[in-house]
Amino acid sequence: MIQKLLFSAIVICLTHNIKAQVYPSLNVNLLSHIDPEKDITGSDGRKYSGCWGWHQSSKNKEYAIIGTSSKTYFIDVTNPTMPIISDSVKAKKNGCTWRELKTYQNYCYIVSDDSPPNSFQIIDMQYLPDSVHVVYEGTSYFERAHTVFVNKDKLYCGGVTPLGGGTESMHVYSLATPSVPVLLRKLAQDVPSIGYVHDMYVNNDTIFASCGGQGLFVIKLLSTNTFSLLSSFTSYPYSGYNHSSWLTTNKKTMVFADEVPTGLPAKVIDVSNISSITLVDTVRSHFGATAHNPYILGNRWCWLSTYQDGIYLYDISTPANSTVYGFFDTHPQHGVNDNFTTNAYRGNWGAYPYLPSKIIIACDMQNGIFILQGDNTYNSSVGGLNENKKSTSQFSIYPNPSKNNFTIYIANQLNQTLSYSITDVFGKIIEENSIHSNESLYRQIINTSHLTDGCYFITLKGININQTKKIIIQN
Repeated sequence: MIQKLLFSAIVICLTHNIKAQVYPSLNVNLLSHIDPEKDITGSDGRKYSGCWGWHQSSKNKEYAIIGTSSKTYFIDVTNPTMPIISDSVKAKKNGCTWRELKTYQNYCYIVSDDSPPNSFQIIDMQYLPDSVHVVYEGTSYFERAHTVFVNKDKLYCGGVTPLGGGTESMHVYSLATPSVPVLLRKLAQDVPSIGYVHDMYVNNDTIFASCGGQGLFVIKLLSTNTFSLLSSFTSYPYSGYNHSSWLTTNKKTMVFADEVPTGLPAKVIDVSNISSITLVDTVRSHFGATAHNPYILGNRWCWLSTYQDGIYLYDISTPANSTVYGFFDTHPQHGVNDNFTTNAYRGNWGAYPYLPSKIIIACDMQNGIFILQGDNTYNSSVGGLNENKKSTSQFSIYPNPSKNNFTIYIANQLNQTLSYSITDVFGKIIEENSIHSNESLYRQIINTSHLTDGCYFITLKGININQTKKIIIQN
């Protein structure tokens, strides 16, 4: 009988394979990782910045477009487990912290907000995967811009600094001829009270402008190519430097991030009535981390890039009660329960979850480019996420296998007292204890130095959770 039990235990461990975890995660899986500038560092220690994606419909290929401290990479991710660098475009400014980019048709528009000398670049991508061609690089449009956004056939540029001139709030250009943008209007011509547009989300010529310390403004680009100020949202809890925003498909809910000071949560707001915007919820990975860029799929899912904490996926289908669905920590070197007082503006810069294959591109300022995929909910519906699927897991374990200790990450058990148990493969309870979860994604370190090497099971129980996971101990 003992031999049978031992054999069964071995079978359990062998048939429940555990893939070694290099990065903490929950319901989001790593497909591949690439770090082409591993040995190159920007002037302030950051290597990577903005990212975007592009689907080449003529060849049915997908690309990650990555801004770095020295250039822009065009990476073929059609096979997401084996990304291939197709080409790169060197920038005028080397050692650069800020580089942002967007696409229209087969063109990529690249801007930088770093100190001069700098330039605006337009890249023709039609020849990929062989190569890309630079069709414009210069300062005749402007020398610097903080960000760009494309909606329909228009290019919006925020925080624009012409060559030799002062910074202007926002420009909009026609892309009727994509390789030769034509200036339509400057925001200052119609709304001079807005001093600076840090970033923007545009839908059918309605602009949600994140204006730094001034707050969020809603502006309409009229058919006359003039701007009209519709509304503003400038006084709200946890306000700071309004950084960036994104809108749901039904145009009812928006998520935006305040970047400065550090540690502010992202805001979920009701914009169904533009003239009366209301705050309905706030979300944060955990206290101390700073939300940076949101990206919304449909009316339910919001990817939120977060300094120090990686990329987080929130369910905002009930906006007043947003919950964590999953995460992937692209920047684990900050540690667990870090107070974020050192290098607070490091880690995940941005993401792109809109490729037809439904993979996610995530860019970490230090660690490079991550190609990610969620769990089995990524098989239908908008952005690869099933609008009706429930979370398949409410906690994860990292690292696994582990040595001396591991961390349990617990989602959506705010202010709950939970119990956990560690059992061996024979069902013997090795350890039992309780946990009080006081954050939306709570972290608890469990010491395992007293355990012998082998396979164990961790069970977490509470009012609305009862799940078991396997872990390998290798002390």
